[in-house]
Amino acid sequence: MAIQFTKMSGSGNDFIVIDNRVPVMEDGKKYDFVRRVCDRKMSVGADGVIFVENSDQADIKWDFYNEDGSSAEMCGNGGRCVARYAVEKNIASVKMTLETLAGIVGAEVDGTTVKVKLTTPQNLIQDTLVSMNGTEYQVDSLNTGVPHAIVYSDNIKGVNVKEVGRGIRFHNVFAPAGTNVDFVEKVGAQALKIRTYERGVEDETLACGTGVVASALLSFYKKMVKPPVSVETQGGDILKVDFGVSSSDEVYLEGPTSIAFEGTLVEY
Repeated sequence: MAIQFTKMSGSGNDFIVIDNRVPVMEDGKKYDFVRRVCDRKMSVGADGVIFVENSDQADIKWDFYNEDGSSAEMCGNGGRCVARYAVEKNIASVKMTLETLAGIVGAEVDGTTVKVKLTTPQNLIQDTLVSMNGTEYQVDSLNTGVPHAIVYSDNIKGVNVKEVGRGIRFHNVFAPAGTNVDFVEKVGAQALKIRTYERGVEDETLACGTGVVASALLSFYKKMVKPPVSVETQGGDILKVDFGVSSSDEVYLEGPTSIAFEGTLVEY
């Protein structure tokens, strides 16, 4: 069966989006399918695949998979992309709710700019010492839909993100689930730069929405910044994170999305 898809990007975090409300892909076949179509040399290539499905709890449901075929509870940039997709395809209105494994997420689409209200952050842990290859890293961590560990740096440009990120991602401190790893640099009273090693992609990505949110919140808890926080991703886009200074229960992520192309998969 030929499968229609849309290739989208949220600040350099790219996704293959497929309308699966009338099933075109069985659950048991998704793992192998995702691994094949995300291969950048042999197929479309992407950081992940999002299947848009029917929901009894929200306007739409998504079934999200990382590049390696693993299922992910949440993805901030993926949420922004799928919200715009739903509007472009007349599946939902510009204000909508999305059912994810992390809970119900609200979204608002304004042209190419999309703002999502994320689930309440959980499991705040500060000042964890992670020893690796003779070096100790002081790490803060937070679950913003998926787990993130933050390493603060005065110069993230000089960080070996793949090597250090992979070491922390698989460190026994974060076993068995592992963690995403973000390297964060303060550049202003309300501004950060970030580079991210993403679990499931197992490499650095150009952006990570939940990582941007975790970096803003954890930097705020460290009294480094105040909201709203502008976070520059490795891809160059600026994402805005807003939340209340007295409570971080309501957290919003806002930024640009783009549609790269649409096509038909005939071999997968």
